[in-house]
Amino acid sequence: MRITSESFAHKGRIPVQYAFGRIPDDPSERFTLGGNTSPHLTWKDAPAGAKSFVVLCIDDDVPSVPDDVNKEGRVVQRGLPRVSFVHWIMVDLPASVHTLPEGSCGRGVVARGKVAPPGPAGARQGVNDYTGWFQGDKDMGGTYLGYDGPCPPWNDELVHRYHFRVYALDVARLPVKDGFQWPDVQRAMEDHVLAEATHSGKYTMNRGVHV
Repeated sequence: MRITSESFAHKGRIPVQYAFGRIPDDPSERFTLGGNTSPHLTWKDAPAGAKSFVVLCIDDDVPSVPDDVNKEGRVVQRGLPRVSFVHWIMVDLPASVHTLPEGSCGRGVVARGKVAPPGPAGARQGVNDYTGWFQGDKDMGGTYLGYDGPCPPWNDELVHRYHFRVYALDVARLPVKDGFQWPDVQRAMEDHVLAEATHSGKYTMNRGVHV
């Protein structure tokens, strides 16, 4: 199985229209909102027995210790151990679906999260990790469903890699309840994955680092 995108090249730079945050035009500012548009994805050569697909976007380069994140006068060191952050999880895509057009699963940042993010008929969108990141924030706190794009720390020395993955499953519907997260899907997919494919991109908000 192979996955490609018209939105950005494999291992290339992700454009700001697909990111949650971007570098502001004003050099005195650190952060502004990006377009947060879900990118185009298409896949082919799925196994004949595929009955549904799962789509995932995950960043495996998130700082494991948040002490220096987005703090003036500090730097998130390149060598700091990293952990994963889920930006998108969608399950139960029908076997007939092989393309997600740009913007078909979300456009723009919605404070406190999207209530009912768009997507293919029959598909279900899970809770992404912005839910935990914004917990306790009076303006942004809420349940974040569907796609919310890259927003790495603006003082991180490391360029983050974002992996868009498609899994072909031998079941039409996963036994996960609404409000599911990636660990729930991982458990439910066990022994049901026929094939998978990955399309990756890079992104940074650090003015001093180049992709």
